[in-house]
Amino acid sequence: MSVRRLAKHQPASFAFNPENLEKARWCWVPEPALRAVAELLEIPVIRVLECVTFYTMFQLEPVGTVAHVQVCGTPPCALCGAGELIEVLEAEIGPKEHITADHRFSWEEVECMGACANAPMAAINDDYYEDLTPASLKAILDAFRAGRTPPPGSAIGRQATAPEGGPLTLLDPALYDGSRAAPFKLPNTPEPA
Repeated sequence: MSVRRLAKHQPASFAFNPENLEKARWCWVPEPALRAVAELLEIPVIRVLECVTFYTMFQLEPVGTVAHVQVCGTPPCALCGAGELIEVLEAEIGPKEHITADHRFSWEEVECMGACANAPMAAINDDYYEDLTPASLKAILDAFRAGRTPPPGSAIGRQATAPEGGPLTLLDPALYDGSRAAPFKLPNTPEPA
């Protein structure tokens, strides 16, 4: 399980302005913001803290303004090469849970992201990038550096979670289009005239 803690440096206070209150989604959740959210929702602060320390979409420290990479490090991804992806991130961005000096890129290792069939994978900002190799991850980072957002999904063109090369089952349309189904007649109903 990931160990998630509040950032060491916290602002003295926090207040929502009309714009960020309307959005109600903040990319960095400092501790005073947690108190403001708890007050807004009229719940104990611990309930807010429980939520933001469990779900990785809440950031407890500042993250990259261009790209924040969350690489999955659980066994399916690890067995398929997540360690090599981490090496790329360390070389391209810096040590674990690091943000670059210009605050443009950051990364962290997280727990299962639910795309085990397409391991190894990473979430970058709000998108999933799957079936990654060190070369494909580096190309994605280079695209972000150049101001482009590469298309998310499988780096090898996999369709959803189908095997490489495409689906292997239910390929005959007659299996699901109804053409093989026998006519159905409810019991005790007269034959049509």
